[in-house]
Amino acid sequence: MHLASAALAVLLAAPALAQSPQPQPVPFPPATAAPVDRPYPGAILLHVDATDLDRRIFAVHETIPVAGPGPLTLLYPQWLPGKHSPHGPIDKLAGLVIHAGAARLDWTRDPVDVFAFHVDVPAGTPSIDLDFAFVSPTAANQGRVQMTQAMLNLQFDQTTLYPAGYFTRDIPVAATVKFPDGWQAATALRPVAGAPAGEVRYETVPFETLVDSPIFAGRYVRRVPLDTSSRPVTLNIVADRPDLLAATDDQLTKHAKLVREASTLFASKHFDHYDFLLALSDSQGRIGLEHHRSSEDGSIPGYFTEWDKSANAHNLLPHEFTHSWNGKFRRGADSWTPNFNVPMRNSLLWVYEGQTQYWGVVLGARSGLWTMQQARDSLAGTAAYYDAVAGRAWKPLIDTTNDPITAERAPEPWRDWQRSEDYYREGLLVWLDADTLIRERSGGKRSLDDFAARFFGVDDGRWTELSYTFADVVAALNAVEPYDWAKFLNDRLAGHGPGAPLDGITRGGYRLVYTDKISDLAKDGDRASKQTDLDYSLGLTVGDDGVVSQVMWGGPAFRAGVTVGATIVAVDGDAFGGEALKRAVAATAAGTPVDLIVRVADRFRVVRLAWTGGLRYPHLERAGSGPARLDALLTARTR
Repeated sequence: MHLASAALAVLLAAPALAQSPQPQPVPFPPATAAPVDRPYPGAILLHVDATDLDRRIFAVHETIPVAGPGPLTLLYPQWLPGKHSPHGPIDKLAGLVIHAGAARLDWTRDPVDVFAFHVDVPAGTPSIDLDFAFVSPTAANQGRVQMTQAMLNLQFDQTTLYPAGYFTRDIPVAATVKFPDGWQAATALRPVAGAPAGEVRYETVPFETLVDSPIFAGRYVRRVPLDTSSRPVTLNIVADRPDLLAATDDQLTKHAKLVREASTLFASKHFDHYDFLLALSDSQGRIGLEHHRSSEDGSIPGYFTEWDKSANAHNLLPHEFTHSWNGKFRRGADSWTPNFNVPMRNSLLWVYEGQTQYWGVVLGARSGLWTMQQARDSLAGTAAYYDAVAGRAWKPLIDTTNDPITAERAPEPWRDWQRSEDYYREGLLVWLDADTLIRERSGGKRSLDDFAARFFGVDDGRWTELSYTFADVVAALNAVEPYDWAKFLNDRLAGHGPGAPLDGITRGGYRLVYTDKISDLAKDGDRASKQTDLDYSLGLTVGDDGVVSQVMWGGPAFRAGVTVGATIVAVDGDAFGGEALKRAVAATAAGTPVDLIVRVADRFRVVRLAWTGGLRYPHLERAGSGPARLDALLTARTR
């Protein structure tokens, strides 16, 4: 065909092509029924068999009463308080089979809300039976290991489906658990009579309370009463080996003092009893998760037996215990949801987590779990890091409250530039700033302790949630010390620096300085994490295996093209080692450069780092002759 004729044919065909149907969106299925605050018709019976230690499988049987025939939607919990994200491990639910009597009922997963399962209930069916398994991780690359030959961590949100259309506080659940022979279990739930031999039946509680009451169980368990009052507190320790349970009297006295200091600070106890669940293990995955009447605390095996080397681990319990008041009793209004499948909003996490981080440091010092020096060294590390965070230039602190949803704690190539959940530790600096400002303005007569008593101390003994807004926080601060607290907070939440909010340090009577000596707390932290932290000199942190785990945006390593995941194989011509790298950095003060051989995949290159400042580690140094407000706020209030 002639070229002109071919072009004409295309033009003539164009209208026909234009009339062809174009894609249109397929309508969405009906939304999952919204939760309604109404009684549920009966109690769910839940049975969990937790004895399959070899395969690490929790076998589940549920009997769920139904209101009548017709469509029923069952939900797997997706949004969990304390995780701040849609983190429910639905990928590990397997083998789901549903029966009505002897008849098997087919189910269909919702194509949009994949945490929802639809089933048609036949007429004359009072209840349906579910069988499935939670196949917990058998290796760390699958998720946190929850079951070993010595211990297990049972979380009921992972082993329960519940009906849509109801508030979780309106759905009663009676749980029974079968544990391995000879094991002991610890939980905020209380057992009741009537369980078959070898099993434990727990009190019937609302589903939200069940989910908020996980279990630690194991072969080697020790229970220590920390408070024997009418609202007792117990430290339940589960360990890989029996010798790891050997806590000294002095160590236990410090944990008991933590309870007294927290109860004094918050002027209340918002529980009928409280159970620390402390696992000491290298095999079960670490955890720090708050609950209203308990906390899941996974720590190092030598938490007690290597006490002098494990100071960084001593701050976990003060933090999680604080959450009983801050986060569980009082919770940001947009974080409270009526069930576990309504999305949370995290705009007040700088209170929920940031102030908890602050009180965790304060209570760690007041209880003696940390020395005053260790607390100051911790604050120095926090102040130095956030003073160096480059990402503040584009991302304000308030936006980091979205990080649990956008990042879900996934590894990041440029953590200080991307900013990862900085509402925790930078939030601490904001509350230190507020505390010292109240102390300064009131001449030492008032402090953030007064805010804590006013804000968290209401309705002593109540352990249902009480929500709050930004305006409530501002009003409580103003009731303690009149000031423009809305502007104070907004400036720090929405500001771009430069530098971290360090007024709390300087107003506290100290200043942030850097020397070539690492603090004992930081040294212990490096040893425990098996890494060498040189963030404030070379601008990197590297593991004992030579793999770079952090590169500070704009620092010497960054400018030289070093990235997270690269492996340092040699330092100045010698094989890599953390101590060798520190010696090389120390020599830069005399003008000797640091030359590295770095490997990325199969490529090697020589890197010279432009740094001449030697080793550089943060510390707090007493400044001026004014009051040491920082020391005052870290000082114990009880005997």
